[in-house]
Order: sequence, then C-alpha cells, then structure tokens
Amino acid sequence: MFQALVNTFKVPELRNKILFTVFLLCIYRIGFHIPVAGVDQGKLQAMSQNTDSSSPFQRMADTMSMFTGGTLNQSSLFGLGIMPYISASIILMLLGEVWPYLKNLKQEGMAGHKKIQEFTRYLTVPLCLFQAFVIMNFTAKSEAIYPEMRMQAFVFGIVGMTVGTLFLMWLGEQIDEYGIGNGISLLIMAGILSRMPWAVTQVINRATFQFGAQSDEYGPLKIGFLLFGFIFVIAGTILITQGQRRIPIQQAKMMRGRRMYGGMRHYVPLRVNQGGVMPIIFASSFMLFPTFIFSWMGRIQSIEGFAAFLNDAFRPNRFTYNFIFIVCIFLFAFFWTAIQFQPKDMAKRLRDAGSFIPGMRPGNRTADYLENVMVRITFYGAAFLAVIAVVPQAISAFIGIEPNVASFLGGTGLLIVVSVSLDLVQRIESQLIMRNYQGFSAKGRIKGSR
Repeated sequence: MFQALVNTFKVPELRNKILFTVFLLCIYRIGFHIPVAGVDQGKLQAMSQNTDSSSPFQRMADTMSMFTGGTLNQSSLFGLGIMPYISASIILMLLGEVWPYLKNLKQEGMAGHKKIQEFTRYLTVPLCLFQAFVIMNFTAKSEAIYPEMRMQAFVFGIVGMTVGTLFLMWLGEQIDEYGIGNGISLLIMAGILSRMPWAVTQVINRATFQFGAQSDEYGPLKIGFLLFGFIFVIAGTILITQGQRRIPIQQAKMMRGRRMYGGMRHYVPLRVNQGGVMPIIFASSFMLFPTFIFSWMGRIQSIEGFAAFLNDAFRPNRFTYNFIFIVCIFLFAFFWTAIQFQPKDMAKRLRDAGSFIPGMRPGNRTADYLENVMVRITFYGAAFLAVIAVVPQAISAFIGIEPNVASFLGGTGLLIVVSVSLDLVQRIESQLIMRNYQGFSAKGRIKGSR
C-alpha cells in the first residue's frame, strides 16, 4: 500500500491532478472563514449555543452543516455550500421520470447529459436565492445584524452566498475536468471531515484514565468502545457499499464466415446499496416536517397539550421518531432504487447485445427476474442503512456520548465519506494499473464483494 502511495507521485500527470484537487479543496475551506458583511458573528455564535439541539431549526441547520462544512454560529460566503446544487440535481432527476422532454434528453447520451447539467445550473440560482433569504431572515430575527446596515447586510448576504455556491459549483466542475475524483462529492466529503478535528478535541478534553468516570467524561471503556465502534462501522460500511449480486450473463454465439464469435460468459453487477445515501437524506428531511407542524400546533391553546405530547414523541431520541424514521428509510430506499434501476431497459439492452441470462427468456421474463432480485437485495441494503442511521442516536442515548461525537459512528456523513473515499481510491488505482504500477491491494484491484 505504501509503495502504491509512492508510485502515485512518480507519475507526473497523476501527481498534478492530485495536487490540483488538493489546491481547490483548500480554496473551498478558506472561503468558510470569509464572513458576510454586516453580520455580528459574536451574537450569532451566542444565539446558536442557546438553541435547543432537538428543535426543528437546529436539526435542519445540522443537516445543512453536514453538506456545507459550516455551522450555525458562522455566517460566511460559502454558508450554503453545495447543497442548492444537489437539490437542483435531485429535482431534475425526479422530473426526468415524469417529464417526457427530460426523459428524452437522458436517452441522447452525452449531449443530453450536458443539456441537463445546464438546466441544473439554472435551477441552482433560484434555490440559492431562496435559501440565502431564509438564512438572512433568521439572522435578522436573532438581532445578529448591525441595525445601521440592515438592508445592506441582506443584499450582501443573499448575493454573496449565491455567488459563493456558484463558485463552489465551478470548483467541482474543475475537479471533474482537471483533477481526480468526483468534484461535488469531494467538496461534500471535505465539509464533513472538517468537523472531525472538533470531535477528536472533545474526546481528548473529556478523556480520563480512571474507571467509574462521571457522565460527562469519557473513561477507558467509552474510549475503547468509540475506537472499536468506529472501526467496525467503517468496515461494515465498506462491505455493504462494495457488496454486489452478480447476475451471470451468456453471450450468444454467432457464425461469421468460418469462425465462431461470442459465447463468452460474464456478469451484471447489482449493488446491494443501490440508493447510496439518498434514502437517509430523504428520510431525514421528511422527519423535519412533523416537528415543524407540531410546533405550530402548540401555539393553538385548545390542543396545546396534545401538540406538546406529539412534539416530545418526535424527538430524535424517542422510540416513535426512530421507528417512523426506519420505515421512511425503507420506503425511500425502494423508491430511489425504482428510479435508478430500470429492469425493462436493462433487459432490452441485453437482448439487443445478443446476451441473455441462462434459463431466462429474453424480454419480459428477464426483466421480471432482474426486478425480483433487485427487490430482495434492496431490502438488505435498506436494513443496513436503517442501522447506520440509528446508530448515532442509540450510542448517544445509552452510553452518554455527545451527539456530534457519536455522529462519526454512523449516519449519512460516515456513509458519504466511505463511499467517496472508495471511489477516489479506485480512480487512483486505475491510473496506476494503466501505467503498469501495482495498485493499493496486493491481490489485484479493489473490487466489490459478492
């Protein structure tokens, strides 16, 4: 492995791509320290510290900070991060299943993909303006804006955050073209990893080597459990992320002249976790709505007590919240897989290529078989996502570890970091093998587990 790292910097082209990617990621992190003009950062930090961690706004802010790398106590030009671009991509992806025009563009290959990318950029702008307005409006209500420049701060904040997101979008595209790895995914991973030093510092400050430590201290047992849990969850995440169900494919034999062509056997890999992190993201966003609704219902005097009971039941550490959260993860996992995986199209492509699944007639029988297999493996993938999503709440509730520290033992952030890291390692390894260097694994290329 260490020899592969040395070989990585021996190839000039690969070395330049890596250094270029690191340089742009440094620019991405520097932008978070450029504050929005007219905002009192001290008041904003004091307000965020006094906010209830289980309130709807704080949970929404935590979700945004995971994708931006910023926090609620900081108003910067990159405060929106790349999240508006991700939202625009998801919206157009969903519209592509119901809007014939977008569906036709998806079938046009690279030209259609570029056109959809252009629409994504256009849609990102209004989403940036709306989200920046919401953030600046909340900042104004918390009296964190200087009174003498209220209007100027609104204009600077909305325009600055919008331009900051568009600049990050441009950075991601530059990484795609001139760097290595997926640019948008690397920006998200950098934002998530930026919180890790703070979590490590919290553990070090509260660590003690005495048994029977207090509830706010981390004794040897808690620290050992953190290390073991961190390694175990990452290993499980890699196993499920790389997990595949390989469908055997037989290529039909063809006679051309006096020679026989075809007849080769290969396979179609179906990922166990086909939806990636999207089911958790959708489920987390969906679970914000009940809390907002119950908070609004609490203002009505006639049902104030009942609304308070429901609001308490939908806190992250309650059984009701986690049960419905798990159900939503399963539902969104099957929904997202149904959008991404089209068995009829795959069966048609196999038939056109002269390939077939042994024992299955080409056409509808093949499509039904692929759909049944995908439903079964999606169930296990959704169960894994549910476990990963609930692990931080369970650790925080039963062991007494701070939620922000426990979040590195599971959840969306860990899943994103592992997935992006695997993709980056595989891209670097393919570049090394293409130039006759050994990859990171002594047994060959890093492949999916069966």
